[in-house]
Amino acid sequence: MQLTIRDETTDGRAVSESVVDFLTETITVEELIRGRVYQEVQDYNLKKKEKFQGLVDPSADRTAAGRRDIDWKAQFQTACEAFRQNRVLILVDDRQVERLDQTIQLRPNVGEAPATSVTFLKLTPLVGG
Repeated sequence: MQLTIRDETTDGRAVSESVVDFLTETITVEELIRGRVYQEVQDYNLKKKEKFQGLVDPSADRTAAGRRDIDWKAQFQTACEAFRQNRVLILVDDRQVERLDQTIQLRPNVGEAPATSVTFLKLTPLVGG
């Protein structure tokens, strides 16, 4: 099942949108993060883009010699830690999910019923606080 994932700013502006495939209609938040990070990293590694646009910043995976492929597993662990520390919020159908083991029922867009909507919000700490 295909799921469209949006990144938004905290004021509701869309930053990016991507489509991720899942094999089942029921996934956990952890599987959602894994699928998203894996897809982003694969796209980056295959397209050889200069700048990575994704959930986490892989600058630690770069060398002084320049760009190199990113390790998706390391990025996945970093993303899960960011979620646990509330540096990344995930909204499913406009409701915040709170645990990695929480299940999500994916719905396709059928007739008037909308597909499951997923939004990621990256929070940035205030300076000095």
